[in-house]
Amino acid sequence: MYKGLSPGAVNCKPGSLREAIDLAKRHGFGGVEVNPREVQAIEAEQGAGTVRRWFEEAGLRPAGFGLPVDWRGDEDRWRAGIDELPGLAETAASVGCKRCMTWIMPASDEREYAENRRFHVERFKPAAEILAGHGIGLGLEFIGPKTLRDSKKHPFIWKLWDMIDLGREIGPNVGLLLDCWHWYTSSATVADLERLRPEQVVYVHVSDAPLGIPVDEQIDNRRALPGETGVIDIKGFLGTLERIGYEGPITAEPFKAELKELPSDDARLEVVSRALDGIFTTAGVTPR
Repeated sequence: MYKGLSPGAVNCKPGSLREAIDLAKRHGFGGVEVNPREVQAIEAEQGAGTVRRWFEEAGLRPAGFGLPVDWRGDEDRWRAGIDELPGLAETAASVGCKRCMTWIMPASDEREYAENRRFHVERFKPAAEILAGHGIGLGLEFIGPKTLRDSKKHPFIWKLWDMIDLGREIGPNVGLLLDCWHWYTSSATVADLERLRPEQVVYVHVSDAPLGIPVDEQIDNRRALPGETGVIDIKGFLGTLERIGYEGPITAEPFKAELKELPSDDARLEVVSRALDGIFTTAGVTPR
């Protein structure tokens, strides 16, 4: 496992991928997320292999990329995204980026469960097949908070193993975007993690939960830095991922408003990097 950087998730706004790589290296991260469209633009201007060279020179890895398809939108937009995906997947694979991810709402106002499941299988199956052709895994994130799933009419998938089952229906390269916040708010356990195979965990997010709030009253976008409060059992979470053999990025997604108030991206990443170092130490895991 290693420290991954998703700049937007920690309120950083580097002007380019090159700046993001420089920031990540300066603050001890092992990898940074990419946008395949940006990679295409860079290499159209500066030559094929430019981005891979940047990563190699910095000693970093391309951590992952968000699924670049509007699968939630109307059919025309979804099909347009599917048509564009082969080129974007090829670009991602060319720089060594083999982890793709997206999240799924745990409820819907429009579709009851059976219809919603069909919708997700139909929307994801062609995307997963394209990604598989380039050796890329697709991680689907289950969303745990009761406050969010109760906000819509029809419940949908919000538990770890239900999302694994949906992934099996979609394709063999489909697993989890596993977020310790949603693991905690869905009342999943270390035993759930122990049953996972490493290939079922495509990507990992970490944060912590505010003190003094019952789990079923937690609000999704009100979180804390990884390890900040100790509400989430980060030792059990990371330690189990280490034992099952997960080797990918551990990326902070704290939704912490105070990060915005810091004077610079360097100041923000100093805080985030220190928090990630702390949870690795707590879990007895060495980033590598």
